[in-house]
Amino acid sequence: MSLHSGYKGPGDCPAIIPVFPLPGALLLPRGQMPLNIFEPRYLAMVDDALRSERIIGMIQPDAEGGGPPMAPRLYKVGCAGRITQYAETGDGRLLISLTGVARFRVESELAAATSYRRCQVSYDGFSSDFEPRAGEDAVDREGVLKALRDFVEVNDLKVDWGGIEEAPNEALVNALCMMSPFGVREKQAMLEAVDLKTRAEVLIAVTEMELVRGDGSEPTLQ
Repeated sequence: MSLHSGYKGPGDCPAIIPVFPLPGALLLPRGQMPLNIFEPRYLAMVDDALRSERIIGMIQPDAEGGGPPMAPRLYKVGCAGRITQYAETGDGRLLISLTGVARFRVESELAAATSYRRCQVSYDGFSSDFEPRAGEDAVDREGVLKALRDFVEVNDLKVDWGGIEEAPNEALVNALCMMSPFGVREKQAMLEAVDLKTRAEVLIAVTEMELVRGDGSEPTLQ
């Protein structure tokens, strides 16, 4: 099943949304994130989302922020995604795909009325997320491609260079950020980058740090 999305600005998006805390999971505007849902609380979350706005907020737990194991503190910024594909499996799982709509800032977390977590959020400050390909001309595309080539060569990876060369800057940068193998803090820095140009710069910097380290461990932003 494919579900169409049509959010045009911050005022179109719901202020209270369910959130899915998942470390290392980075969703960006217009990006596609497949999810395999099997925990009962998240099955309930998807069912409820399908009955309303079809919006789920992807957000990373902050490992250094404290909180109980089942409800760790969250980073303040996440990204709302709309369920645009949905399928049931024979063993009770749900296979969904989220399409990124816009980033949000958590204002507060609601008292538990559901098995999953819900937050009051604001999209203020992220109005450019609603503008497809905003800021593409400022991206250092050659820098991004050079960092990718170096990373691919060092790690002996195979990539679709034809598809990469044809991708617009927004799709290229966001897809590489979402697919990157870097850690939670690095993913959060990419998410919180003020614009596409800065996100590309963060991606390049983190990739270069990883190449310099060359020991297979996660890079760390200072």
